[in-house]
Amino acid sequence: MLIKSLMGLFAAGALAMLSACSTPCDRPGGLCAPIEPNTSVAPAQPRAPEVQEPVVPEAEVETMPVDAPPGAVAAHPRAADLPGAVPTAVPTAVPTAVPTAVPDTKSATRIGLLLPTRSDALGPPAGALRAGFMAAYERDRSGFVVNLIETGDSAQEVLAAYTDALAQNDVVVGPLARSAVSAIAAASVAVSKPTLALNHPEGRATHAALPHNMLVMGLSIEDEARQVAQWAASEHPGARALVVSGANAWQRRIASAFASQWKQLGNPSQTVELAASNGYLSESGISQLKSRVDADLPALLFTALDADQLRQVRASLGSNVPAYGTSSVNPGTEPGTALAELDGVRLLDLPWEVQPDHPAVMVYPRWNASRRTLDLDRLYALGIDAFRVAREITLHPGTSFSMDGVTGRLSVSFGNGPARFERVQPTAVYQGGSFKPADGVN
Repeated sequence: MLIKSLMGLFAAGALAMLSACSTPCDRPGGLCAPIEPNTSVAPAQPRAPEVQEPVVPEAEVETMPVDAPPGAVAAHPRAADLPGAVPTAVPTAVPTAVPTAVPDTKSATRIGLLLPTRSDALGPPAGALRAGFMAAYERDRSGFVVNLIETGDSAQEVLAAYTDALAQNDVVVGPLARSAVSAIAAASVAVSKPTLALNHPEGRATHAALPHNMLVMGLSIEDEARQVAQWAASEHPGARALVVSGANAWQRRIASAFASQWKQLGNPSQTVELAASNGYLSESGISQLKSRVDADLPALLFTALDADQLRQVRASLGSNVPAYGTSSVNPGTEPGTALAELDGVRLLDLPWEVQPDHPAVMVYPRWNASRRTLDLDRLYALGIDAFRVAREITLHPGTSFSMDGVTGRLSVSFGNGPARFERVQPTAVYQGGSFKPADGVN
């Protein structure tokens, strides 16, 4: 979603462009009003085996060059461009004839998947999201055709590609980069068809300020922090919290989001920021934190840290003070591995990461790409839900609905005034190397 530092995985430019993502993608360790549901998850099936990536027949997937004129025939992807792989450069030529294997798609709903697959920095995130999107498409593809629109990093290039995508598709999913979402939201080009943005615009513009046909469903670690505050307040009403943060920008953001929400709920808190070197907290800072906890006796800790840093803190402080965190403190689970220092830590994460037996999760294949990380895995999950939401919007236009997604309980209002999207993630407790539902743990 998503563990050490994404900076070690992607270039700094990728972090800036994805800086509104939670899981996951904007920080190491990784990347929201109930509505009566009018859709439901398919009945649970046995878990699908792990796959490198879901294989979709070439006739079902089309790759559209960003500069293709309206009505151009899409080029079929090469093997390297199958879902899950990091796509290579966009084809320079467009076939003059459609292979006979291509089905009649005149009556099919066409979804344009707008991703920066030609970006060096964003190629891996785009590949992960595409793999998840196609996994969901493979399961419910009847009546739909997916066109992959490949772009690079430039916001202007994405804007031009988006304009073409509107002309040739019924709904557009993307873009992924924060700057690209901002460019489309602010541009004079009309967002004339349903558009599902995969990140938040810069400045976190209010939903009312966005075009009515734009739905923002990106992952947000700040939203996670606010949900954790509500959860902790329900378990410790009126309590005083100590917010423990690292010095990175993403840590300060979630510490601030928690503290603001905690204050809004009428509860007091104080924030302590710990210095770090090469990702590890200073021993002197941890020692001072222990002295402060022993003297002040806070009712709980909110930890704006990554999993390794939280292990350091818990090794010193012990487990007497309840510790809460976002998905950034998720250490992942490996068979036979248990991190005793993290036992009892309460965290929020995607069902895809902490509820493998959830009916909505079990029906999709796990992603087992060679470069898989928790961050990329969360984007794979986002891809699954992006297809499902796009499908529901086109099948039932102008309605509100809720669904159990692999990224959380999703509530969507689209087609009747400003679009609204809310994601509520499950609460969990880390115990013995696995996750237990928080409501089942004392």
